[in-house]
Amino acid sequence: MGNMSMIQAILCGVVYWLAVGNLPFVGLWSLQRPLVCGALTGLILGHPVEGAVIGATINLVYLGFMSAGGSMPADMGLAGVLGTAYAICGGLDADTALAIAVPIGILGTIVWAGRMTFDCAFVHMADNYIEKEEYGKIWRANVLFPQIMCFCMTAIPCALAAYFGANYIQNILDLLSGKVLTVFQIIGGLMPALGIAITLQYIYKGESRIFLFAGFLLAVYSKLPLLTLGIIALIVAVVYVQMTDNKAAVTANGAAADYDDEDDEEDD
Repeated sequence: MGNMSMIQAILCGVVYWLAVGNLPFVGLWSLQRPLVCGALTGLILGHPVEGAVIGATINLVYLGFMSAGGSMPADMGLAGVLGTAYAICGGLDADTALAIAVPIGILGTIVWAGRMTFDCAFVHMADNYIEKEEYGKIWRANVLFPQIMCFCMTAIPCALAAYFGANYIQNILDLLSGKVLTVFQIIGGLMPALGIAITLQYIYKGESRIFLFAGFLLAVYSKLPLLTLGIIALIVAVVYVQMTDNKAAVTANGAAADYDDEDDEEDD
C-alpha cells in the first residue's frame, strides 16, 4: 500500500491502451476485462493476487456487457485499471473499489466517443492514398496514425490519473466520515447483483432456460471442478447447436419438397 511511482503509472497507462487499442490478439477480447486489467495492474504495483481479486469483483458488474453497433455503455478497461490501482494504493476493500470503479468506467466512454470521432479523419486519408494509388501507405491511416492517437488519448490520461489519483486517494478517503465509506461499501456490494441480473436477462430466454437450471444443479450436486464443468458445458453446447442446425435443415428440405410437389400439381 502507498504511493505509486511514475514508472508504475506509465505501465498502468500502457495496459489501458493495450486493452482498448484494438491491436491484433490483444484488447477487446482479452485485456479489456477488468479481471485481466486488475491482475496486470496488481502485478505492476506488486500485489498481483489482490489485483486479480479486485478486478474479478469489478468484472461482476460487466458480466452482461454488450457493445452493439459501435456503442460503448461503459469502459471496462479503465474501470479495471484505475479501480484496482486506487484500491491497492488506498488500501480499499473490493466493495469500495467497485463503487469507485463503476463511475470511472462510465467516464471512460468519453474516450471512446472521442476516438470514434477523430478516427473519421484517417478514413479520408486512406481514400486519398487510394486515389493517388499509394497503396503501400494505406496501413498508416488504418494502423499507425490511429494507434498513435489512441495512445495519446488513453495511455497518457490514464497514467496521469493513476499517478495523481493514487497518491491522493488515501487523503481524500481520510476526509470522508465512516458513514460515507460504509455507503460506498454497501453500493459496491449491491453492484455485482446488478451485473448478474443483467446477464440473466440474456440467458433466461426461450430454450436456454433449461440449461440454466441444469447447469446450476450439476454444479451444486456433482461437486465437479470448474474445468470439468466447463468441458461438459462445451460438449452440450456443441451437440445442441448441431441438433438445432440439423432440425433447421430438415425443416428447410421439407418445405422445399412441399413447394416442389405443389409446382408439380400445378403443372399437371
